[in-house]
Amino acid sequence: MLIGGCAGSGDKPDPTATWTVEQLYSTAKDDMDNDRWSEARTHLTAVESRFPFGVYAQQAELSLAYVNWKDGERDQALANVDRFMRLYPDHPGTDYALYLKGLINFAPVGILGTWISGQDPAERDPKGLRASYDAFAELVKRFPDSRYAKDAKQRMVWLVNALAMSNVYVASYYYEHGSYLAAANRAQVVITDFSGVPATEPALYIMTLAYGKLGMTQLQKDTERVFDKNYPNSKYKKDGLALLKTKAWWQVF
Repeated sequence: MLIGGCAGSGDKPDPTATWTVEQLYSTAKDDMDNDRWSEARTHLTAVESRFPFGVYAQQAELSLAYVNWKDGERDQALANVDRFMRLYPDHPGTDYALYLKGLINFAPVGILGTWISGQDPAERDPKGLRASYDAFAELVKRFPDSRYAKDAKQRMVWLVNALAMSNVYVASYYYEHGSYLAAANRAQVVITDFSGVPATEPALYIMTLAYGKLGMTQLQKDTERVFDKNYPNSKYKKDGLALLKTKAWWQVF
C-alpha cells in the first residue's frame, strides 16, 4: 500500500483530458506562434491520438512536421511529411507538404522561407540538396498554380548551382591533393551536366590548372581559351582557388 501510494502520488492529472479537438489545436497553434515546440508537439500528438479522424488530425500531421523541423528533429519531420502524403494522397495541402519537404531537406534547421547562413550548403553531402530539388520539382510539376510554386522554382535554380558547386569543391580537393586527372574529370561534370550555372567559371579554371599539371598542353590551351572568352575579368586568375573559400556566390537571398 505504501509503495502504491508513493507511485500514485507522483502521477499528475492531464489538464487537457477533457479538451475538445478545437481547444487542443488552437493551443498547439499558439505554441507554434510563440516557438514553444515541445508544448506544440504534445498538443498536436494529443489531437492525433484522441481524434484520429477528421481535418484536425490531418492538419496536425503537417504541423508536427513543421514543429519537428524547427525543433531540430529533421528525420522525424520528414517522416511526418511522408506519412501525411501516404495517408492523404489527394489532400489539398499536398503542395505545402512538398514545399515543406523541400525546405527540410535543404536546411536541417531553419526558418520557413529563408536560407541558412554560415555554411555553404554545397560543401555538405549533396544528397539532401538533390532531395530538396526533387521535392520542389514535384511541387512545380503537380501544382503549377500553387502559391508555393514561384518560390520553389527560384530555389530550384539556386539548388542546381549548389549541386554544380559541390562538384567544384570535390574537384578542388582532388587538385590540392595532387589527383589532377580526378580533378579535371570532376570539373568536367559541371560543364557536361549543368548548363549556364555560375559554377562553370571555377570548373573551367580548375580544368586549366589540372591539364597543365598533367602536361596535356593542347587541352589546357583549349580550355583556357574558352575560360578567357567567357570570363575575361575572372578573379580566379588573380586569387586562385582561395576564391572558393568565399561565400558570396550563394548568399543571394
